[in-house]
Parts: sequence; structure tokens; C-alpha cells
Amino acid sequence: QVQLVESGGGLVQAGGSLRLSCAVSGRTISDYAMGWFRQAPGREREFVGTINWSGGSTIYADSVKGRFTISRDNAKNTVFLQMNSLKPEDTAVYYCANSYLRDVNPAPSKYDYWGQGTQVTVSS
Repeated sequence: QVQLVESGGGLVQAGGSLRLSCAVSGRTISDYAMGWFRQAPGREREFVGTINWSGGSTIYADSVKGRFTISRDNAKNTVFLQMNSLKPEDTAVYYCANSYLRDVNPAPSKYDYWGQGTQVTVSS
């Protein structure tokens, strides 16, 4: 049984930083891309960023480019999302996802396992 557990969410002031973690069990992630998505109240889930199987390639949504960084530690089966210069519009539930592909892809349909999400709230 594959499980993804996110942690590190919370309340932060605008301009602050948070680091989200996603620990995966039941599957070795080293052969697969990993992604982060988010969903704000009343809005559809949206792509945040993704990292390929080796960590050598990443892509980000325009809204977070230059502020967010995805990294991974395959030895620990964990992926991270470093979020800097946070804005109130970054407030959402953040989800980690495990792709069945090796390469980066922003489409939610390319991810077959998802975490439960962690709340990030940015106050103005």
C-alpha cells in the first residue's frame, strides 16, 4: 500500500517561508517523478511544480517560479517544497503526488498516488 504523508504546513505571514515535506512509503520513489499541487477554497486543484526521478529537472507554475523550489532525497524516499516570499494568494491545501512516469509532467492525470494534503495559510 503506497502512502504519501505531507508535513510542514502552517500559518505564516506574507513574505515568510515554509518547507513542506512528503514522506512516501510502500513504493521506492527513485524511479518516478514527484509533484506538488494545491487547492484553494472554491478553486480547482492546480499544479505547483514537479521534479523528475533523479532531481535533475524541475518545472514550476508561473505563479510560484523563482519563489518555490522542489527537491528530493531518494535515499529517504522524501520530497520537499521550499516556499519563500509567500503571498496571501499562496493560501491553499498543498498535495504531494507520485507519478508513474520518470520525467516531469504538470498534468494531474500523470500521478497515481496522492497525499492527504497539508494546509498552508499566508496572512497579509
